[in-house]
Amino acid sequence: MADGLVLTHGAGGNAEAPLLMALATLFEGHGLAVQRYDLPYRQSRPKGPPRPPDAARDRAGLRQAAEAMRSLATGRLLLGGQSYGGRQASILAASEPGLLDALLLLSYPLHPPGKPGDQRTAHFPELRTPALFVHGSVDPFGTLGEVEAARTLIPARTQLLPIDGAGHDLLRRRAPAVAQTIVAAFLEFIDYR
Repeated sequence: MADGLVLTHGAGGNAEAPLLMALATLFEGHGLAVQRYDLPYRQSRPKGPPRPPDAARDRAGLRQAAEAMRSLATGRLLLGGQSYGGRQASILAASEPGLLDALLLLSYPLHPPGKPGDQRTAHFPELRTPALFVHGSVDPFGTLGEVEAARTLIPARTQLLPIDGAGHDLLRRRAPAVAQTIVAAFLEFIDYR
């Protein structure tokens, strides 16, 4: 019984992001069905960040990608996103309890850099989907302490995997080791056998 995982990108990237490519290869090696997904704003324009009106359409696209994965995978439905993609995935999961079995939130953007008062956690109390947060220790979108505090707002099981010395991209020059660490932690988090 294969679990299915949809992975999506951050605001400045696409489904070809090095981290997503490395993770997809490793997860597939463990028997998961994986789709790297370009959000609708990226499908409509190759460069530039999403605009606020894009968010609802991006979540609708994620929902469609999840439904397509459900038709391919016979096991659990998992959704992972880097930064903006993770934020939209978590909002989708909070608005539709039971849609997903677990979330992989890579560099969740708790707030804009330098603006810790502008928290992006209003939906966390409604999030009933287990979530693994993977966060760099020098990420300007939130400190590890801020991630720990934010996790307490979520009534589902959560866990934090800190990546020492990593920024918002999580990789730097350590891509293979970081990707392997993330995959191992997520497989353990979802009790994958």
